[in-house]
Amino acid sequence: MSFSLPELPYAHDALGPYMSKETLEFHHDKHHLAYVNNGNNLLKGTEWEGKSLVEIVKGSFGKNPGLFNNAGQHYNHSHFWKWMKPHGGGKIPGALEKAIVDSLGSVEKAKEDFIQAGVTQFGSGWAWLAVKDGKIVVTKTANGESPLVHGAHPILGVDVWEHSYYIDYRNRRPDYLKAFVENLVNWDYVAELHAAAVK
Repeated sequence: MSFSLPELPYAHDALGPYMSKETLEFHHDKHHLAYVNNGNNLLKGTEWEGKSLVEIVKGSFGKNPGLFNNAGQHYNHSHFWKWMKPHGGGKIPGALEKAIVDSLGSVEKAKEDFIQAGVTQFGSGWAWLAVKDGKIVVTKTANGESPLVHGAHPILGVDVWEHSYYIDYRNRRPDYLKAFVENLVNWDYVAELHAAAVK
């Protein structure tokens, strides 16, 4: 199964003013496309050719760094576009809200911890909400890693590579993360992934 660039689920200018058209044109159309093209080239002739994206990400971790980096970023970004929506943020669906409170104490604490994970991720990487052993946890990873390769199911991730925010926020990563949580998150998609992870 070769990688292909998914279409954005909204127009390039639909996430303004929190994420600009220019950012999405560079981030989706150029950066994500590069992961797809590089990943396809590196996949050829390997034992993971013909496998699913999840199998490729898990299988290549620690064994084939070049393939893993590109496949991991393709996996992360394919979800990242769906983790955002125009007029996002707002109310969290009931079952997910209950799970967040049960696991992390409160919605506010979960948001604070998630933002803090992104702020404190040194260099490039991601901050996450993930399901591990039935509970929601906050975590962070470097580069293209995700909770998928650490025995957990990602349900929300935010990209803290500079290409994700530098055009709009320059070096103000905390402002980008706050805007993401309060105005961009598609909590319905998070709830969908959470329901699948705890089945």
